Amino acid sequence: MKPNPKYISYYYETMTEWPDIIVDPKKTALLIVDMQKEFVSREIGESVTFREMGEWERWLPFHDRLDETVIPNNVKLLEYFREKDMTVTFGRIACLRPDGEDRTPVQKTEGWNGIFLYVNTEEAEMIDELKPLPSEIVVNKTTDSVVSGTNYSRLIRNIGIDTVVVTGIVTDQCVAGTVRGLADDGFKVICVEDACAASCMELHDAELKIMNNLYCNVLSTEETIGVLEGKLK
Repeated sequence: MKPNPKYISYYYETMTEWPDIIVDPKKTALLIVDMQKEFVSREIGESVTFREMGEWERWLPFHDRLDETVIPNNVKLLEYFREKDMTVTFGRIACLRPDGEDRTPVQKTEGWNGIFLYVNTEEAEMIDELKPLPSEIVVNKTTDSVVSGTNYSRLIRNIGIDTVVVTGIVTDQCVAGTVRGLADDGFKVICVEDACAASCMELHDAELKIMNNLYCNVLSTEETIGVLEGKLK
């Protein structure tokens, strides 16, 4: 299956033949990364902070993409995985101590990565549209990568997963760190480009272009479903 030309990097632009993408749905998990109220909701968490900082106008395109594209496509994938009785998992930023001292140094620093989200707060919850079921795995991390900050790889390997479909935010940070970690741990990875978002499209597209074919296959929501159903290779 030839990649979207938009996401073919310098390394692969001379390739003429592309390997088929073949996955076993029974060994495939959906991983939704950091689609939490703190970051996604226009009324909670970071959205409130941005307004206070006078940054709200600058972040409107990000929230528009979430509302118009990313959330609907995550819902579509989530419903598909549940209907097919496939494995659904979530990774979220959440410290386990109310004082936040279990956070990694990067999340204690000033700036964008200075995140303090206590596990038992509304802000740390996944958004209502993507609320996990009691039977679905949710891992808490104080790192960008779901892999390096949790026992996620061990958990999904225990249940026979060899392929992970990754969605969420933000593309160039937590999503990218997770994709790379999964690839390094030996999993096949699909990153769903229209179910992810970065602060701006420039960073979103650049990160996906870098990762595509090296660490993952970058596909759309419809292409991902097509591959899972064996209709696209």
